[in-house]
Amino acid sequence: MKTYLSITALFALATTGSAQEKIVDTLKTASLEQVVVTGQFEPQSLKKSIYNLRVITKEDIKRLAANNLADVLSQSLNIIIRPSGSDGRSTISLFGLDGQYFKILQDNVPMVSDAGLGNNIDLTQINLNDIERIEIIEGSMGVTHGANAVSGILNIITKKGSDTKWELSATVQEETAGAEYAPFKAGKHIQGLKAGHKFSENWYASLSFNRNDFDGFKGDRSGPDHVPNDGTRGYQWLPDMQYSASSMLSYVKDDFRFFYKSEYFREKTAFYNATVNAVNNPPFEPIRTADDSRYFTTRLYNHANISGRLESGLRYNVSASYQNQKRETEDFEYNLNTKSESGSTKYKDQSSVVLYSTGTLSHFFMDKKYDLQLGYEFNGQNGFSKVIAENNFVKDVRRQFNNYDIFLSGEYAATEKLSLRPGARYSFQSVFDNQYAASLGFRYLLPKQVELRTSFGKSFRTPNFEEMYSELIFSGHYFIGNENLLPENSTSYEASIRKTFSVSEKSSLSTVFTANLLSVKDRISMALISVAPIAKSQYINISKYSMWNVAVTNQFRCGEFSANGGASLIGISQRLDNNEAVSDDRYLYTFQGTANVSYSILKWESALSVFYKYNGKQQTYISSFDEEGNPVFKPSTVSPFSLMDASIRKTFYKHYEVTLGVRNILDVTSVRQTSANAGATHPTSDDVMFAYGRSYFIKLTYNLNF
Repeated sequence: MKTYLSITALFALATTGSAQEKIVDTLKTASLEQVVVTGQFEPQSLKKSIYNLRVITKEDIKRLAANNLADVLSQSLNIIIRPSGSDGRSTISLFGLDGQYFKILQDNVPMVSDAGLGNNIDLTQINLNDIERIEIIEGSMGVTHGANAVSGILNIITKKGSDTKWELSATVQEETAGAEYAPFKAGKHIQGLKAGHKFSENWYASLSFNRNDFDGFKGDRSGPDHVPNDGTRGYQWLPDMQYSASSMLSYVKDDFRFFYKSEYFREKTAFYNATVNAVNNPPFEPIRTADDSRYFTTRLYNHANISGRLESGLRYNVSASYQNQKRETEDFEYNLNTKSESGSTKYKDQSSVVLYSTGTLSHFFMDKKYDLQLGYEFNGQNGFSKVIAENNFVKDVRRQFNNYDIFLSGEYAATEKLSLRPGARYSFQSVFDNQYAASLGFRYLLPKQVELRTSFGKSFRTPNFEEMYSELIFSGHYFIGNENLLPENSTSYEASIRKTFSVSEKSSLSTVFTANLLSVKDRISMALISVAPIAKSQYINISKYSMWNVAVTNQFRCGEFSANGGASLIGISQRLDNNEAVSDDRYLYTFQGTANVSYSILKWESALSVFYKYNGKQQTYISSFDEEGNPVFKPSTVSPFSLMDASIRKTFYKHYEVTLGVRNILDVTSVRQTSANAGATHPTSDDVMFAYGRSYFIKLTYNLNF
């Protein structure tokens, strides 16, 4: 595979003379005022936004040659992607809080997951085919986006129009999994098709299809047909096959806009048991079998939106969405002698069906100094999960959650430079006590291109399905949910200063300094509720969480060269109470640093990009027992590690685009995690599988626009 990539790179460079289309001038693109929609009354320039937004552009995604949302966010400051080879999932952590506190939306509508809406989403299941840009806001967004938008939100903006009548594109990508690659047998094999048609000045439609075949990563394992029972059968990273298809129809006329988007996603993940069973079968060789499984995830997403202006001047924006995601498990016996399956049983393991709608009215006043937005949100969820109850009895749990929210937000532009935005939300809950959120934002434009923003927010997180209704009760194990859990409440403060320096006509430097404070009360954690005769654990409201963060980011552009760098220091304090023991609540610190450079060679129609991220030491306390069997909290440390990616993109023969690259150049596979052993003094260590090493890829895209 490495040789093949090298040959293709030489071929791409050799064809520079026949290239017709030019690589985008990144400086020119960046100089245009970025229009954002997340958290705004209407689309407006980034400079006018009350919130400090981060924008990941389509060009950024192309430079990363990203396949899914996990690839995009892995290089982002303050964000840590938590991959798992055991189930193939990748989830997000922001400011030390997991994906339950961070909300992911598509076109301002939360996306469904196995047991919820907008939270704890598997990032590998979000395809990038139709993405125009990604907008990220850090900090509490409970007023505009409701429950569970505690640490921040991410809004995926999809493409809804075209400048040409037809847009056709086809993509093929081949990628190694570490050093493992073989056509159709090992590595990653990705294909994508997309067609867009502009029927008239008003109507546009698009269709897309994507196939992502990951053949798993063996590492020190021996694959599915390994016969000896030595614990090495199977894969370190499970094989995974994904299919996704989407369609979109949009209509625009004057101030009226309409779009309807539908998506279908299907994923199959294979699990191969490391244990091989042997049954004597004289005079023949023993019959060797393994108890294997397959997991199927299916997601259906529908979203209709209308927006526009009434004759009175009022602006409206209404969305309605139906979403359904379910996870099924198929258990079967695999005969290693005959390489055949038998005894297959398939059942639904988890599901979430959601009916969602949100809408706003704004522009109540003729005076441009004042603006008011009145909104509603309805969220109806039906959740399902299979749980293991006492004596290994499996039972089905079905519950319904409904909430009806109203929110009000105002904006006062005292001058061209100064604006304020207060807001409040009240949530009528069907399962919990009614909740509220509040916020206050401030923006001031100082002389010499200095922008000051501050905000305050109160938000809440409602307990999820697992925390309330999970059961795992069998010999020696007792973990249960708690239907009496209370929602968590959070308070956050954010401040940022942005300074832009115009170095020359062709160069500029932008620096942003941000500071965040966040606290969470009544945090939900698993705790011991009794020790004898066996240890019993249950989710209860016992923990407190506090976080502060300071960060600085810089963006420099000069001609065809651009460079971005950032550093962040996060301090986290947690008070964990196990009813039998209380953790140390001192602040533990984590440092992160990012850097990336890009250079466009216009003469050769090429662009070079390098990305680097340093993830510093992460510390926390974990629940355990001492030598006498008493519950204690022990310090645990995840060692620092660095990630580096690089790519070169080349346009040739007018319609073709080739991207060659290397992911994980520093060859990270596992990260050391240490914790104090029983009795206290000497630390023990364990390697946590984080990635499968250095990988190489080649991506070929054919674009035809006319």
